[in-house]
Amino acid sequence: MTYIHSLYCSVVSRSPVEQMETAVGVLSPLRPSSSPTLPSSTLNLSLAEFLATPSVSGRRFSVTKKKEMTRRDVRNIAIIAHVDHGKTTLVDAMLKQAKVFRDNQIVQERIMDSNDLERERGITILSKNTSISYKGTKINIIDTPGHSDFGGEVERVLNMVEGVLLVVDSVEGPMPQTRFVLKKALEFGHAVVVVVNKIDRSSARPDFVVNSTFELFIELNATDEQCDFQVIYASGIKGKAGLSPDNLADDLGPLFEAILRCIPEPRIDKDGALQMLVTNTEYDEHKGRIAIGRLHAGVLQRGMEVKVCTSDETCRYGKVSELFVYENFTRAPVESVVAGDICAVCGITDIMIGETIADKSSGKPLPTIKVEEPTVKMSFSINTSSFVGREGKYVTSRNLRDRLYRELERNLAMRVEDGETADTFIVSGRGTLHITILIENMRREGYEFMVGPPKVINKMVNDKLLEPFEIATVEVPEEYMGPVVELLGKRRGQMFDMQVVGLEGTTLLKYKIPTRGLLGLRNSILTASRGTAILNTVFDSYGPWAGDISTRDQGSLVAFEDGTSTSYALFSAQERGQMFIGPGMEVYKGQIVGIHQRPGDLSLNVCKKKAATNVRSNKEQTAENGNFVGKESRLIGPSVRELKWDFKDCVRRL
Repeated sequence: MTYIHSLYCSVVSRSPVEQMETAVGVLSPLRPSSSPTLPSSTLNLSLAEFLATPSVSGRRFSVTKKKEMTRRDVRNIAIIAHVDHGKTTLVDAMLKQAKVFRDNQIVQERIMDSNDLERERGITILSKNTSISYKGTKINIIDTPGHSDFGGEVERVLNMVEGVLLVVDSVEGPMPQTRFVLKKALEFGHAVVVVVNKIDRSSARPDFVVNSTFELFIELNATDEQCDFQVIYASGIKGKAGLSPDNLADDLGPLFEAILRCIPEPRIDKDGALQMLVTNTEYDEHKGRIAIGRLHAGVLQRGMEVKVCTSDETCRYGKVSELFVYENFTRAPVESVVAGDICAVCGITDIMIGETIADKSSGKPLPTIKVEEPTVKMSFSINTSSFVGREGKYVTSRNLRDRLYRELERNLAMRVEDGETADTFIVSGRGTLHITILIENMRREGYEFMVGPPKVINKMVNDKLLEPFEIATVEVPEEYMGPVVELLGKRRGQMFDMQVVGLEGTTLLKYKIPTRGLLGLRNSILTASRGTAILNTVFDSYGPWAGDISTRDQGSLVAFEDGTSTSYALFSAQERGQMFIGPGMEVYKGQIVGIHQRPGDLSLNVCKKKAATNVRSNKEQTAENGNFVGKESRLIGPSVRELKWDFKDCVRRL
């Protein structure tokens, strides 16, 4: 045994790591009682010749040498942050400085937000892929949403990258969603580069932000290597970055250098069996469904026959018709893709997120994608009002069912199940914003349906009722802090931190509050603070039932009958509350037409007509307070509130 060990070490001339890996593979199966006697001629042989000798090549000896290598020409990163901390603006600056666009090309702001709803609302809803080239290295960039309701988009794309850029506002510091996305990145073992953005703000406090971020790393049990993160100070809107807040470069060069220096090169198995985890899908009218993901092992070629594996190891076969990689802001067709890069695959019509595209003969599935469970649910049912079929073309329960279940193909954080009746479905999501985005998309696609009020998803554990709790942070001026604290207290919120933010006299309140208490809270806080407060929330955990909560201080005004609204009826109705409709609008029985100024719902007849008599109308009535003009007594704009499916504004009235 000693003879073989000394002989083996004298033959191998490799790096210390390779010596250890190979030595373990050779020596572990040896038995001292049966060690062969090796001839002295083997001392001058190469390692391959040595292992091929009859006395060594027996079944007792096996070499396990890893085939993993790294790609120095590729970096895969995701940009994660809390909402409105400047992720998409920073990506815009990176694309411009990487010469993705021509010098004379007119580029719109937030170019990564290509969805109509994203541009209208100014938020990122879907994760997007792009790439840039810097000093011969391809940097694949994934822009992610910042709202907690779209946390599932962040969770699924973290499988595609080796590192993240954690963007933190130079004034606000780490916020609730910052904690959530950082926790997920650390669980994957990703390297983190902290970008203190908006450093040009007058109230910036970079030292506080960096210290708070470091404390957050400690709280999330980050490793020593992860805690030793690189800090870059940047202004995304100006396109500048630097290693010091007082000494920014004229461009984002320090940020690009930090990416190359701190983000690990992708570890790949180029010669291994093909493996690609599908993390996103898109649809093209000509190419059909497109699967997007990172190639973990092997080489994928156009026209290649592959095996598609699911999490339960059931497999089917398909063929790659077209293959694309991301170059700058577009998809470029290629003949083959080597492991480590992010690519898009066409030809597999029934591919789903979470499935693995593997080698046809020896491929095995990769671990599937797991996301957090939903916390809020709403009921969807077919339109049974008298207006059915007037605005949409998809009105049947079959149309509704097919569309809802089709949403599950790419929205992993959403759940759909059949309701109590054949035409009712229960849709569960991460929050009301998550579900209302689906409602608005379906409305624009031509679907007609009705929705019920949002309800929290509770759990029974050991005969105890548990409900979801969230961490809520409220930035509010000191003069309005009293009403806001009182409002949160009524919603069963428990304050655990309070601190002064910036130089404007703004206070940051942190609460742990039941998800039930958040329904309709945003508008109530805006009203109490005269539009100055900012509310952010993120899911925390399930806890014991907190008790009854009254989430509505005002009821709804409900139409009494079908018909057309009249100015005569609305004149008296507006004394009951704020109206959503004006004169001349068709309404149906049971339609919500306004906000009641008192608790409880109130039925009104908004279609009542003035009796036709020869009595002259009261001039004072027709011109009272300027609300009505002329003999027709028409209601003018300021008395009507426009209602949209926007940020829980309309859903809370259900």
